[in-house]
Amino acid sequence: MKINPVNTSGINPYQQQARRDVQQTASNTRKTDKVEISSEAKQLQKTSRFEQERSRKIEALKQQVQHGTYQPDAEKTAEGILKYFTGK
Repeated sequence: MKINPVNTSGINPYQQQARRDVQQTASNTRKTDKVEISSEAKQLQKTSRFEQERSRKIEALKQQVQHGTYQPDAEKTAEGILKYFTGK
């Protein structure tokens, strides 16, 4: 006996519908990217900003010293020394 595969579409209609549903949901879902920055990375980022600002200030002070235009405030310097040694 020979079976011809002429009308085999009605054999498993549930599986065919399930395949169509999966294909439709796959095409309807949008793929999105999500980035999360850890608290450590945020802290490092803040630190690098402070380092950049500090580097700019140091460079400006170097330029002032080289050109002879640096005028430190003696009172602020003395206050800073006292605070350092007294721990206040």
